[in-house]
Amino acid sequence: MADPMINLLSTNSLIAMTEEIVPRQTFFRDRYFPTGEGDIFTTDEVLTEYQKGNRKMAAFVSDRVGDIPIDRLGFSIRAYRPARVAPSRVLYADELNKRGFGEALYSNLTPAQRAARMQLKDLTELDEAITRREEWMAVQVMINNACTMQTYIDGEQKGDVKYVRFYESTSDHTYTVAQDKKWGEVGANIRGDVKAMCDMLTTRGLPAEDLLLGPDAYDALLSDETIVSLLKKDSGVDVGSVREAIKYPGIVYAGKLNFLGNELNVFVVNETYVDEDEETKPFFPVDAALVTAPNCGHLLYGAVTQINFGDDKFSTIAGKRVPKLVVDQENDIRKIRLTARPLASPVAYCPYVFAAEVC
Repeated sequence: MADPMINLLSTNSLIAMTEEIVPRQTFFRDRYFPTGEGDIFTTDEVLTEYQKGNRKMAAFVSDRVGDIPIDRLGFSIRAYRPARVAPSRVLYADELNKRGFGEALYSNLTPAQRAARMQLKDLTELDEAITRREEWMAVQVMINNACTMQTYIDGEQKGDVKYVRFYESTSDHTYTVAQDKKWGEVGANIRGDVKAMCDMLTTRGLPAEDLLLGPDAYDALLSDETIVSLLKKDSGVDVGSVREAIKYPGIVYAGKLNFLGNELNVFVVNETYVDEDEETKPFFPVDAALVTAPNCGHLLYGAVTQINFGDDKFSTIAGKRVPKLVVDQENDIRKIRLTARPLASPVAYCPYVFAAEVC
């Protein structure tokens, strides 16, 4: 009689287990780069496509002419092969005889039960590590209109560099504050600067809804005499209000402010990450500003090709996360790996405007 128990070590079981993991909430990825049905590809290459906004007005037509055709907007489409993100976790036999973190002091768990619990915990932590990389990638694309993916052969030795640039020009994507009028200095015009950044989007037919600030840029905004005076209830000008609240890990929602007619949700980015050199770095520059809108991009995923546990042929699997089990029977070592091929891409031409060193 066949064993009715589910094999928790099969690739299908691992995929199902991975899909049950509650995703870690992130700001940039969730708000600006969601993943839709058509964003998960069955090949290792993904297609990015975007077009410019359209503000062309219809012409008046003579009564003797039937109509005047309007050309369809052209769009750019490119194929990219995203770099692989593949963290792993090794499980040694002697670890199964030790009490795990959060486990009762005198536990009745068997080594097999402890292995299953550790397997889910490892998958969750590997998923969170990939999520942090996706968050980093989303920020890089918004700041640079490009992303540099440095691959590694092992924990230290660097491999190939994959570089993705979505537009050749940077003039439509960046804004520069005058050197003699930095935020926080005498003569600064923060409201004018932010409005100019909004205009760069709206004149292209794109929305401007969010203002992202580094902590230093936010401090400069709150110390600006013009803005402070307008925020007073008796100023006669409704510029919104500051109501600080933590909405995402490391992200403070400061409220909605009006910049000369542009009502923007103001977010302060304090989130950090640890890079390959074990250095803690900010996701977003502390002295920068960026204007954009939700859903300005999307996160694409290429398929993963691997030899699954217990198989002898290659399989190509499409998904956000693709798990794999590797067993070294001779040394009693089991390794679980979680792979993704993500690529953050815009959905329109330059849907964000970035200003570096505003203060």
